[in-house]
Amino acid sequence: MAEILQRDGTWVFDGDALRLTPGRDKSVGLLRGTLGELVVPLGALAGVSLEQGKKSGRLRLRLRDGADPLLHATGGRLSEPHDPYQLTVESDRYGVAEYFVDEVRSALLLDQVPTGPVTEYLLPGPAVPLSVSAGDGTAAFDGEHIRLEWNWKTEDAKASAGPRTLALADVVAVEWQPAVGLENGHLRFTVRHAPTKAPPKYDPNAVELWGFKKDPLMALVAAAVQARLPHPARPAAIDVRTTRDVRPETPSSPVGSAEDGHDALLRRLRELGELHRTGVLTDEEFTMAKQAILRRM
Repeated sequence: MAEILQRDGTWVFDGDALRLTPGRDKSVGLLRGTLGELVVPLGALAGVSLEQGKKSGRLRLRLRDGADPLLHATGGRLSEPHDPYQLTVESDRYGVAEYFVDEVRSALLLDQVPTGPVTEYLLPGPAVPLSVSAGDGTAAFDGEHIRLEWNWKTEDAKASAGPRTLALADVVAVEWQPAVGLENGHLRFTVRHAPTKAPPKYDPNAVELWGFKKDPLMALVAAAVQARLPHPARPAAIDVRTTRDVRPETPSSPVGSAEDGHDALLRRLRELGELHRTGVLTDEEFTMAKQAILRRM
């Protein structure tokens, strides 16, 4: 087991997972403190590194693309004090940090953990129910419904419709954007069959954020919703399943169309092989889709 304790937090590695606990120092961001302890399975890791400075350094974890709904929802836009995958290390603890890095890297090599993207979330996302008030409203999520309520700072055009409840089944995407410079941020939900290009200030499916202290907590709502939406790397697998529903050529089909269909199926087989090789399709999905195409041939 490897362990490093700092004012910024404590990281423990037991060979199978990393346990990341935020510290109580004032430098720890509100999001990290609210999120609490994170357990990261070894299979979700793509790498670990130590960056050394004169007075202090930083341990960084790099997760595989698509492994964590929080990272997907925030798109790498979490600032340093709020990023749970960074740990500030005092210079007199560099030796311990280097040992920690070596232990994790050795485990990744021994377990032959791939560094490529995954097709399902390996972390569960923030716990629900969850409610955050920031910007021009409050966003609450219970695992099935999103509730948006407005405050006195909300534009009249948006507040006039009153509180809004969105069923998770109707949400196709969630986006969190922090305020940067003079540009306001937002938490926005894209609802099926109801696209909008309205600015968050007027969008009834969005909370506008102005860069205040509690704004980063809206990222937790985004991550909790994202964890319960279909994984973004799964569309190809869904498309593969539809091949089972395609009917075989009828005897009356012209010879030319049958030959064209045969060539198309061969191309599809090659595409499936490439998707399987790169990890987009699991073994089970690849076998199922391949068998469906072979039956048609």
